[in-house]
Amino acid sequence: MAISNSSHTLSSTFIPGYEEYHHWISIPFCFFYFVGIMGNCTILHVVRTDPRLHEPMYYFLAMLSLTDMGMSLPTMITLFRVLWSISREIQFNICVVQMFFIHTFSFTESSVLLAMALDRYVAICHPLRYATILTPKLIAKIGITALLRSAIPLIPLMIRLTFFSFCRSHILSHSYCLHQDIIRLACADTKFNVIYGLVVIIMIWGIDCLGIFVSYVFILHSVLRIASHEGRLKALNTCASHICAVLILYVPMIGLSIVHRFAKHSSPFLYVFMAHIYLLVPPVLNPIIYSVKTKQIHQGILHLFFPKKIHSAVM
Repeated sequence: MAISNSSHTLSSTFIPGYEEYHHWISIPFCFFYFVGIMGNCTILHVVRTDPRLHEPMYYFLAMLSLTDMGMSLPTMITLFRVLWSISREIQFNICVVQMFFIHTFSFTESSVLLAMALDRYVAICHPLRYATILTPKLIAKIGITALLRSAIPLIPLMIRLTFFSFCRSHILSHSYCLHQDIIRLACADTKFNVIYGLVVIIMIWGIDCLGIFVSYVFILHSVLRIASHEGRLKALNTCASHICAVLILYVPMIGLSIVHRFAKHSSPFLYVFMAHIYLLVPPVLNPIIYSVKTKQIHQGILHLFFPKKIHSAVM
């Protein structure tokens, strides 16, 4: 018998059969969330308060930190409700809202990475025009466009979900809601959601990946024309952090999509592992990578936490 989604609840899981260890498992997850939130808040604070960082590259980095938190924070409540045995139930309407924010910010992060690739292209290939091309007004427009470009295509999918009924298992593959997981549980014709969802992925992730690739083709072409070996290394070093950020977003993202579409009978552990790698690794690693690899961010963080020592060193 079909159940109306208006009163339907879904049951979230972590790793079935390991419930007795959930309290212990919650400890590393608390640590990862803490590191991710503190790291990204630190980046945002340093960029906002240090006038030396009021440049296009660091504005885009601030956008990346915001989208990182936007990806991970919507999952915190449901994850820890499961791990701390508070409740496994998620109201369908709440599930749809959570799903919307997760997918919106994951697409937005992809768009921001494309914008950062274009930033590196302008900085390396057109350095004299860098400040005149990437003005604060243009950067603000890019940020707003990235968010709207990610959110608006998801609206038809969310509306379509509200008309679904559920007559199969109501147990999600993990502790939060993803579109691929919900349509797996529906007892309705999900062809539109499957095809349209694939089109959205191609039109956003596909175009972003292509844009990043093309940007780096031009960057490499320009770098190889630099006469000195040191100059080439210096130019490429400015791209190292961005390349790492691209890899730690797209590799887990592609892996999770493959698991949901082509490994439907895999171990529940694989679903849980890939899902949390996808949402936790970028927010945790991006601030660390940019803090280590970007000299200005590194100095800004040191100045934030050790202002007296930095001032003494300068004197």
